[in-house]
This record gives sequence, structure tokens and C-alpha cells, in this order.
Amino acid sequence: MFLKTVCTVACMAASTGICQAEGTARGAPDILILGDSQLTFGAGEAFLDVLASVAGICGLDADATTGVIGVRSSAITSWTGTSKSAKGAICDVDPKWKVNAGAYGTLGQGENPYIQIGKGAQFQFCRAGMSPLQAVFADGYYAPDLVIFFMMGNATERWASDPGAALQDVRALMADLPPNQPCIFMTSAPPFKEKAVKERLQAQDNIEAAFALAGRQCTFVPGFTTETIAENRGNAANFRRNASGKVKDPYHPTEAGARRFLKLQRGALCAAIGKELGGS
Repeated sequence: MFLKTVCTVACMAASTGICQAEGTARGAPDILILGDSQLTFGAGEAFLDVLASVAGICGLDADATTGVIGVRSSAITSWTGTSKSAKGAICDVDPKWKVNAGAYGTLGQGENPYIQIGKGAQFQFCRAGMSPLQAVFADGYYAPDLVIFFMMGNATERWASDPGAALQDVRALMADLPPNQPCIFMTSAPPFKEKAVKERLQAQDNIEAAFALAGRQCTFVPGFTTETIAENRGNAANFRRNASGKVKDPYHPTEAGARRFLKLQRGALCAAIGKELGGS
């Protein structure tokens, strides 16, 4: 990346030897993906593969690194909130599993990807007086060339019922990003059941409209398309099933399902990356 190359040269001459544009957290990636539990339960690894497949094209450097963090029941309001309750989805320990997130790529933890946000030097997003998203970028902690947000499920009812709330969330997201930070926002994959698909389609319409109304904005990529809905709706093969074959988790595609989803999204994602990074 040109900016990082320039900064690295400048840092070599600096007495501190620290370059904020590289990110000060260990494993801080060139491409940072933040999202909800779909990343944790299947899409995290799938995103690594699809971005590797477009490396060297779409405006993405061939050697660009990728880090992924998916946090359980998180939404834009979780990432941009500053109160303890607002940040709960990001910072509170899950009472059952004792961890609340999964990390992949440069931020991965070996064979066990599951981590607790707020614990460990790489995941200090729970700082007093800051939202988790502000903490991600504070003092050059993370300094990605591109950030990709991948989420929707936990905000479905809020966005579907209130376009004003969707606009409020988008403006809060933009306010917490560093100036001129390239970013993409993709709504997550369609669920299994028809009723849930319909509600999330309405939510997607409202959040897409909110990005169009906002001033500075991320490139929006709809996760719900004719093709992705056809792939997931009613297709048990893309979801976790019990021994009898009945779908037991209709909201989180398996890793194989996530790979099928992202294969369908590859062209739109490539175009969005090119738009944000100045590629073709």
C-alpha cells in the first residue's frame, strides 16, 4: 500500500520507530473485517479465502493481509455506543461460553479462534469514554487500508421498523471512523426461513437508504440479492442440522454455506474494494 510504504520509510528515520499507519496491535491487518456472529460461525474463514482470491486485482495489493473479528450479538449500536450497557455485546463476557468473539487471519489464535474482546493485547476495544469502534482506531492501534463491516441480524427489527433509526446508526458509524477511512458495509447472509428473509429485506432497504442519505459514507453492498436469497432460503444444506436433518440454527450459515454466499458476492465485493481503494 502506497501510504504504508511512505510511512514505513518515515518511521525508519524516527526516533520511536513506531509507525501509526502500520497499526500498533500485533497482527494489525491491511484489511480489517468487523461483524457479528455470522463471522464467528462460518463466514470468518470464508472471507479470508475470497479476499485471497481477489488479491492483486480489484485495487487490492497482492500481499495485503486480512484480519477478521466477529462478535456474537453485535450491531452498529454495539460498536458505536459509549455506555456500559450499549457496549455490552462487545465487552461483556458471555455467561454460557465465557468468550464472545471469533478472530481469524492475522488476528487468529491458532486452532481455537474464540476470544473475549477486552482480553489480550490485540483486542483492547473496551476503553472508558470511547466506543469500541473508536478504540479500534485510537492512537493507531489498528490502521487498516480498508475496513469491511459485515452485519445485520441483531439490528433487523430496529432497521425494518424505523428508517430514522437506520440513519442514526449510519451517522454514528461514520462519526466513529477516522477521517477518509475507506470502508465497505455489507449486510450479512440471508437466513433459512421465509419470514425472517422478508423482515431482513425490509431492514436492508432501510439501511441502504440510510447510507445513501448520509454524507461521508461506506460503499454499500447488499447481502440479500435474488441469487443469495435463492441459495439460502429453504436450503437446509447451508445450515446446521440435528441428527434427523432438521435445521437447528436458521440464522448462521455453515462455513460451506458462507463460502457459497461469498462466491455469489465476489463480483460485488471486488467492485466495492476497487471503488474504495481506487482500483479498477
